[in-house]
Amino acid sequence: MDYTLVVMAAGLGSRYGSLKQMEPVGPNGEFIIDYSVYDAICAGFNKIVFVIRKDFFEDFKETIGKRLEGAVKVEYVFQELYDLPLGYKCPKLRVKPWGTGAAIYSAADNIDGNFAIINADDFYGADAYRILFDYVKNNIYEDRGLALCYEVFNTLSKNGSVKRGIAESKNGFLKGIKESKIENFDSYVLASPLDGSYSFKTNLDTLVTVNLFGFTSKIKDMIVNNFSLFLEDNINKLDSEYLIPDVINNEIKKGNVSFLIKSTSSKWYGVTYKEDKEDVVSAINQYIKAGVYPEKLFDNGKILIKK
Repeated sequence: MDYTLVVMAAGLGSRYGSLKQMEPVGPNGEFIIDYSVYDAICAGFNKIVFVIRKDFFEDFKETIGKRLEGAVKVEYVFQELYDLPLGYKCPKLRVKPWGTGAAIYSAADNIDGNFAIINADDFYGADAYRILFDYVKNNIYEDRGLALCYEVFNTLSKNGSVKRGIAESKNGFLKGIKESKIENFDSYVLASPLDGSYSFKTNLDTLVTVNLFGFTSKIKDMIVNNFSLFLEDNINKLDSEYLIPDVINNEIKKGNVSFLIKSTSSKWYGVTYKEDKEDVVSAINQYIKAGVYPEKLFDNGKILIKK
């Protein structure tokens, strides 16, 4: 049986231009994505689906994918501007990717059963992958997804504001996600919703989403089918994005799905600002000293997995 992790990496090509330009964070040139895949395999995932840009394929496979051969099943999916449902054509002037929902649309044929998704350039921590794998392996409810959340304090950057999804909950289930700009004021954070509604203060232990979800085949089909509905209203809006949190919000409101909320004690890391890299490197070094990761994640071009 496949236990699938979908890694949304199409944005890496836009951000870096080439993998060769990516910032290493490990002592031997490892990237964040390398540690993510390592954690996923150790947790039990046996299939990785990378969603990338087609013109990025050779570079990506040689730099990242090849090192995983023999340790896990690896598949590649191309997320392109022209990859749209039948009857829709990408506007000539559009350059912005269609968003995370479109990534699942592109990967749909490579996914069977329960699966999890992550961002390629976010460091989530080993505990997060253990929780995700438990969902993928054991969830039996076709209409139940998983929203794996962090306390907002564990996702902040000391170098400026960040964008996070405030998780609104009731009885352990997600009521909705309010995408917001988050600013840190030490004893609290100020959340400014991206929909233009009023800003509000919230506690440092408020749970937020960071594109870390577990889905079923039914939820996958909802994301795929709703893409056409999105395009009906947004095909000519050059900055519009079909985003997973928006689909989740809509389907929860319709009563079609429920999302269990679970939290992780892990700390999230990312390079929102150039200055953030120093913190990521420091964290990786601490994890290595604690024995969470080997000092060398790869040997002779192959990933080293703990037995």
